[in-house]
Amino acid sequence: MPDSEKDRAAEEVVALWATFGLALSNKRRYPVQEFRAFVQIAQRYVEMTKDDPLIHKSVTRCVNGLREYLEVERSRVPEDVLFQADRLECLVFAGYDPSFEGDEPPGL
Repeated sequence: MPDSEKDRAAEEVVALWATFGLALSNKRRYPVQEFRAFVQIAQRYVEMTKDDPLIHKSVTRCVNGLREYLEVERSRVPEDVLFQADRLECLVFAGYDPSFEGDEPPGL
């Protein structure tokens, strides 16, 4: 896969992170839709770069400490958002999906 494709995907992650950040300024409702869009593109980026030893610094800035940021930014955060934030951090930094969707061991 050409690096330019990975660069574009990283730029999309950063752009959707910025969109989510702007949507957080609305204190009346939580921007779940914007957060899901960010998570979806970040997961796609992780899938694209799963065999690469290095990832874009801009993507790590968006994901590092994501759950803590979300908890501090608002007093009430939907539980699913926090779960997805934890999951995304594990995907990016540990290289595994803690939810095991589709990867359950036999017999569970």
